[in-house]
Amino acid sequence: MIVGVAIKMLFIVLVIMGLFLPLITWVERKQAAVMQDRIGANRADLLGVTAMGLLHPAADVVKLLSKEDMVPSGANRFIHQIAPMVALVPAIITLAVIPFGGVYQFGDATVSLVVADIDWGMLYILAVGSLATYGAVMAGWASNNNWGLLGSIRASAQMISYEVTMGLSIVGLFMCYGTLRLTEMAVAQDSTFRVFGFLEHIFGLSGPWFAWLDWITLPAWGIFLQPLGFILFLTCIMAENKRPPFDAPEGESELVAGYHMEYSAMRFGLFYTAEFLEVPVIGAIVATLFLGGWSIPWLSTADIVGAVGGAFGQGFASGLCMILHVGSFLLKVVLMIWFQMALRWTLPRFRYDQVMDLCWKMILPISIANIFITGALVLWLDG
Repeated sequence: MIVGVAIKMLFIVLVIMGLFLPLITWVERKQAAVMQDRIGANRADLLGVTAMGLLHPAADVVKLLSKEDMVPSGANRFIHQIAPMVALVPAIITLAVIPFGGVYQFGDATVSLVVADIDWGMLYILAVGSLATYGAVMAGWASNNNWGLLGSIRASAQMISYEVTMGLSIVGLFMCYGTLRLTEMAVAQDSTFRVFGFLEHIFGLSGPWFAWLDWITLPAWGIFLQPLGFILFLTCIMAENKRPPFDAPEGESELVAGYHMEYSAMRFGLFYTAEFLEVPVIGAIVATLFLGGWSIPWLSTADIVGAVGGAFGQGFASGLCMILHVGSFLLKVVLMIWFQMALRWTLPRFRYDQVMDLCWKMILPISIANIFITGALVLWLDG
C-alpha cells in the first residue's frame, strides 16, 4: 500500500510539477504573444537552439537561483521566510484527492489511480485551498511595506469572500451525484442520459414513434447537469486563487507587486511557482467535477472492457482503459489551462470594488437560487 501511494505521488510530481509547471510559463508567454500578434519568448538558447522558447523556464530558474535573497529592514524575518512555503504547499497537497483514473483489476490486484480516496474529498479541497490565504497575509504583513500590506489585505478579503460562494456553487452538484467523494463523482459521470427523457415523464411520449429520442444522449457530466454551477464555480475558484482578471492583490498598476513585492531570488520564485501551479490544479478540479474526470464521452469503462477483453483478455483491456482514462483526464486539464490563459489575456483586471460586488451582490444570490432550483428538480424527478 505504501509503495502504491509513493508511485501515485511520484506520478503527480513528475506530470504536474515536472511537466505542466515549466510548460505553463511558456504557454502563458506564447499564448499571449499569439493573441497579441507578437512572437513571444524566443531568446534563451542552448548552443544556438532556441526550441521555440521552451528553454525560457529553465533560464528563469537559473536566474532566480543566482539572485540574492534579501530580507527588508524591519521585516519579521521568520514569517517573511516561511510565507512562500505556506503559499506553495496547499496547491501541491490538493492533488492528493483528485482521481486521475478509475479503479482497474489486474488478476487479483486492484489499482486505484488516486492517492487518497476519502469520503469528504471536496471538503478537503475547500479546506486546504483556504490555507493559501495565510501565505499571502503573512508575506504582506511580515515585509514591513505598506504596499505589501495593502496587497495582503486585498488577498485575504478576496479569498475569504469567494470561499463562501465557491462552496455554494457546487452544492447543486452534490445533490445530483449524492456524494462528496471525487471518485464516486467521476464514476457517476462515466455514463450518459437521454436529452429528451423528460418528454416521456411529462407528456407520456413513448412507443416506436418516439424510439429515436433514446439515441440522443449526453454524457452525465457536471457541466451538462449544472451549467450555471460550472460558470459560478470556475469564476470563484479563479478569484480564490487570484488568477487574472481577479489579480487585484498583486495589481502592478496599483500596488507595484502586491503582497510579495519585497521578495527576491527563489523565495519570490516560490510565489511564482505557487501561482502557476494553481493553474493545472484548477484545471484538474474543474475536470473532475464538471468534465467527467477521467471518463471518455459515450464510451464507458464497461464498453471498453467488453469490446477488448473478449479478444485480448481482461488484463490487457484494463491496461488499455487505464491509458485511455489518464490521457483523457490530462487532455481535459490541458483544455482548462488553455481556457484560463485565454481569459487571462482577454479580460481586463477588475477594480477591487468590482471584485467584491461580483461576489456578494451577484454570485452569492445566484448560487443560492441555483441550490433551491436544483433541489426542487431533484425532488420532482425522484417523485
